[in-house]
Amino acid sequence: MRKITEKKLLVASHNEGKVKEISELLAPFGVEIVSSSQLGLEEPVEDGESFQENAEIKACESAKAAGIPALADDSGLVVPALGGLPGIYSARWAGPNKNFNIAMQDVIGQLGEKDKSAYFVCVLSLAWPDGHVQSFEGRVYGRLIWPMRGKKGFGYDPIFIPDGYAQTFGEMAGEEKHKISHRAVAFKKFIENSFEPA
Repeated sequence: MRKITEKKLLVASHNEGKVKEISELLAPFGVEIVSSSQLGLEEPVEDGESFQENAEIKACESAKAAGIPALADDSGLVVPALGGLPGIYSARWAGPNKNFNIAMQDVIGQLGEKDKSAYFVCVLSLAWPDGHVQSFEGRVYGRLIWPMRGKKGFGYDPIFIPDGYAQTFGEMAGEEKHKISHRAVAFKKFIENSFEPA
C-alpha cells in the first residue's frame, strides 16, 4: 500500500458535511483538506457497477483534475431480499430532491413480509494523479424496521438497527454511530494503510 506523503488531500465530494467530517478525522495527521467544490471540479459520472468502481472513478478523475491525491467514497444500503437493491442506487431512490422518506417507504413497501436483513457498505478509494488507486471497504450488518425512528443521521438511518443494538442509526448519538458505522470501519482501514504511524 502506498502511503500519503503529500501535505494536501482532496476530498472528492461536494457534500460539505462529509468534507467537514473527514477533515476532523484527518486533523491529527497534519494534512490540509480541500474539497471538489472549493476547487470548482465537476462531479464525475458514476457509471460503475459496484461501490468500489464508483468510488475509484470519483477518486481517479478528481486526482487527475486537481493534481493531488484524492479520497472519494461510495456507500449505500444493501437489502439481500431485494436482490441487493437499493445498493449503488441508494441515493437515486431518494429522487432529484433527495427525499429519503420516500426512499425508505419504497424499500419497506417492496420488502413486504420478506426478510428484513440489510447492511450498509462504504468503500473509500484513494487515488494519485499518476493513476495509482487503493480501496478500503467497511460494512455494518443489521435489520430494517418500520415505522422509522429517530431524526439523527441521514439517508436510511431511521429504519436501520445494527446487530447487537436496540436503537436505529437515526436514534444514536453521532459519537456512538461513528464507532461502528460502515464508514468508520472503512476509515480505520484507510488510516492504518495510508499513513505512517506517528
